[in-house]
Amino acid sequence: MANITPRRAILRRLLSYGKPWGKSLGIAVLMLWVAAAAEVLGPVLISYFIDHMVAKHQMPLKMVIALPVGFILLQILAALLHYFQALRFNQAAVGVVQQLRSDVMDAALRQPLHTFDTQPVGQIIARVTNDTEVVKDLYITVIATLLRSVALIGAMLVAMFSLDWRMALVALIIFPLVLLVMLIYQHYSTPIVRRVRHYLADINNGFNEVINGMSVIQQFRQQARFGERLGNASRSHYLARMATLRLEGFLLRPLLSLFSALILCGLMMLFSFSSVGAFDVGVLYAFISYLGRLNEPLIALTTQQSMLQQAIVAGERIFELMDAPQQQYGVDDNPLKSGHITVNHLSFAYRGERNILTDINLDVPARSFVALVGHTGSGKSTLANLLLGYYPLEQGGICLDGRPLSQLSRQTLRQGVAIVPQEPVVLADTLYANVTLGRHISEEKVWQVLETVQLAPLARSLAAGMHTRLSEEGNSLSVGQKQLLALARVLVAPPQILILDEATANIDSGTEQVIQRALNVVRQQTTLMVIAHRLSTIVDADTILVLHRGQVVECGTHRELLAKHGRYWQMYQLQLVSDELVSGIAPNV
Repeated sequence: MANITPRRAILRRLLSYGKPWGKSLGIAVLMLWVAAAAEVLGPVLISYFIDHMVAKHQMPLKMVIALPVGFILLQILAALLHYFQALRFNQAAVGVVQQLRSDVMDAALRQPLHTFDTQPVGQIIARVTNDTEVVKDLYITVIATLLRSVALIGAMLVAMFSLDWRMALVALIIFPLVLLVMLIYQHYSTPIVRRVRHYLADINNGFNEVINGMSVIQQFRQQARFGERLGNASRSHYLARMATLRLEGFLLRPLLSLFSALILCGLMMLFSFSSVGAFDVGVLYAFISYLGRLNEPLIALTTQQSMLQQAIVAGERIFELMDAPQQQYGVDDNPLKSGHITVNHLSFAYRGERNILTDINLDVPARSFVALVGHTGSGKSTLANLLLGYYPLEQGGICLDGRPLSQLSRQTLRQGVAIVPQEPVVLADTLYANVTLGRHISEEKVWQVLETVQLAPLARSLAAGMHTRLSEEGNSLSVGQKQLLALARVLVAPPQILILDEATANIDSGTEQVIQRALNVVRQQTTLMVIAHRLSTIVDADTILVLHRGQVVECGTHRELLAKHGRYWQMYQLQLVSDELVSGIAPNV
């Protein structure tokens, strides 16, 4: 019972999404019952025809015409009602899935950013797309089939007991047998269905990696390896699906058909050993007809167990994401005023591993320029991520404008602190939309910023200006243009604190000069923190922090650090030598 209760809770939660469609679903259920009654009345008419007309050799013309016409009209009515109830169920299902997808996507957007460090993207995509599709089938197929089957079984039981209660009792024996089969099927199918959903998510994740990394895969001729990897995931999914099909093939239709045949034999024996006249032939025909038709909804009910299990497992995965802890923010809505940064005894480690940062202390006055330098893995980007509130602080603290970062609201933090990453994300949308990102910013302001970062000529050259749609991931833009676009996003609404995470590492000298000129303008109203790869870009910094293995080993201005002849001096000399080698080789290239 330990695992039944959660399944019921998940099912109740999934069904609760249908409450806004309660009236429409109620009308659909009423249509189902009327349709079931119309279907059941058919054999009753035929039974009356056999016992009261054929057996007595009385064939009044009106009754001979009325009975077939009535039978046909009942079947037409049942078909029309089934059609309209199917439309209502589909309408409700689409509405439910639309709301559920919105909730799942909203939950995904509110996940702590550190969740995406370990969560494969394909797993999240599978929950938003495939798993919600399975929930749609719950409403379209499972619930509709369940209600239709219950209505049909109920109507047939009423008809059978009204015709002959003894035969009806014999027919009732099939129900406990079917219930036993359903319980056995549910017990064995649930773990298999979980594996099916997991393997399907693995396939989605694999396709996502292959498509995003197609250039690298082809360059290094890894098509066969990735093809084999996707093939293994597909085979695992195939084997799991075959396991469910074998389970269905053994437990469902064959067993139910056997039970139905045994009950039919029981009815024939009851009819054979009864005295003459105890049972009418028409009644026996009606029972044989009902038993044959009873098998259909029972099989439908049992076969829906598979889809029900898939819907519950899909709901389990969906609600696991929706109920996961969300990104936590404070309640302080007051905007940042100055951009003063204070870091006190800050230490940090990812997922309980060794410290990436150890006892960091930093005081950055408002409107100043601070630079972070150090070799790869020294903790520069981690410190920037902590300033952005991407990870919860464990040891030490960070204050912005003298207010603890953990107390700042989402709006205050996102408006007050911004970052220009090394690899900007470009949306498959217009240039204007990529700059504004949903913010209410006038076109005049956007053009002004595009002029500042020297992207205006690019915008004018596009077919529809800055309203031209860019290609996916900005493939039509150069690396430098993407970097300038990321800077333009910041300049349209300058924050109090701006972080550049090695934004000039992969660009040419011309683009670097454009960024430097733009930053000189920004520095008048913004505290600037630059994670530097090229040390030549930070010679004017008010403070330079040299990080080594997560610790601050040197601190000072460019001249002060060079005078110490320490680690910063070594890094600077190495970069000078590297630049000289490049300039010396360049003419011969």
